[in-house]
Amino acid sequence: MQLTVDEAIAQAGTGRFHARLLGIFGLVWAADAMQVIAVGFAAPSIATSFGLERVTALQIGTVFFLGMFAGAFLFGRISDRIGRRNVLIATVAMDAVFGLASVFAQDFTLLLVLRFMTGVAVGGTLPVDYAMMAEFLPPRNRGKWLVWLEGFWAIGTIVIALTAWIAASHAAAAPWRWIFAIAALPALIGVFLRIWVPESPMYLIRQGREGDARAVVNRILVTNGAAALPVEAVLVAPATAKATERSIFAPSLRRRSMAILTVWFLVSLSYYGVFVWVPGQLATEGFGFVRGYGFLVVLALAQVPGYALAAWGVEALGRRRTLAGFLVLSAAGCLMFTLASSAVPVALSLIIMSFALLGSWGALYAFTPELYPTALRGTGMGTASAMARLGGILAPSLLAIAFAKGFGFAIGSFAVLLLLAAGVLWLVDAETRDAQIA
Repeated sequence: MQLTVDEAIAQAGTGRFHARLLGIFGLVWAADAMQVIAVGFAAPSIATSFGLERVTALQIGTVFFLGMFAGAFLFGRISDRIGRRNVLIATVAMDAVFGLASVFAQDFTLLLVLRFMTGVAVGGTLPVDYAMMAEFLPPRNRGKWLVWLEGFWAIGTIVIALTAWIAASHAAAAPWRWIFAIAALPALIGVFLRIWVPESPMYLIRQGREGDARAVVNRILVTNGAAALPVEAVLVAPATAKATERSIFAPSLRRRSMAILTVWFLVSLSYYGVFVWVPGQLATEGFGFVRGYGFLVVLALAQVPGYALAAWGVEALGRRRTLAGFLVLSAAGCLMFTLASSAVPVALSLIIMSFALLGSWGALYAFTPELYPTALRGTGMGTASAMARLGGILAPSLLAIAFAKGFGFAIGSFAVLLLLAAGVLWLVDAETRDAQIA
């Protein structure tokens, strides 16, 4: 009797094993969110500590995203060659070490170096996390659970917003040190928890290690309360044409790769364009009552129902429909901001933007790893993540140009980019709901 890994895992359903996996991956995912979001929250106090202009202080964001770009591009490929598990442990350890070291930086140049290395670590963690989590989940529940994992991003955002608020309320001398310290702690804990996570059975079977893959699958089955595989069962990899491709730009994958990578870039450019600018703007000038760290916490909380709706949508409506809907809603929020003339519509538009943009990320992260076979999944996610970091790198520079023409013009530009992303999405030649991964 032959079974694919997906068919074997489907016998276990989703249970205790997956709940533990979600908690471990989610903790580090929240840590990564905290490191990314810290850029916008830390820049004002870094400028004060080192006597810099805020534009100069935002270089911590530029070097951080450069590091993420390098880490995503490099580690995604490495994970396809040597396995997911060791790459994850190494990158999370780097995140903890360089993240904590950033807290004690005594000059701006050293801080830039440490933030670059932290970015390399975070960039390496993000794509491998999703590739690996996807390979442990049965097809029927995969999309929902992947969106739940992305939902930990909202938790990280809320923690950083609260940290910045508390630091400001207590008139801390250097709030950025508080922010970087809190951001590094989950990764420090996550290093030890990651040791519990086994290697991906999908990766093992593709490497011809049927016995090791069987041991991992049996561990999943038994932990979830199901019977282990019968002795006569043999695990095999599903045979598809795409599974034999050696590049994400091979003829059978080229169209979907070009389309989905474009979507990642456009969404990232818009997301970072908005959320690198919003924290500093609201904490200082604001818009009437829409001012200060308290409202930033509200924006972070608005992300939670966005993820919840995305988790429902990817299974009930499909990946593409759900993602397209959130992209259009994100554009509507941006457009509403450009037309707002008082604090109430400004607040409502920002809440819609936060809700919909993070729902878009949830659907995008659920969709992308399913588009690639196991031998290319880390590479595909790594390249997608690298495109997102490219958007993060370019966002501050484009932001300065756009905001020179007015806040409304800048946010309106993001509305156009998000609508363009929704259009490009329909060039992806697949809907992966309930589909086995090869």
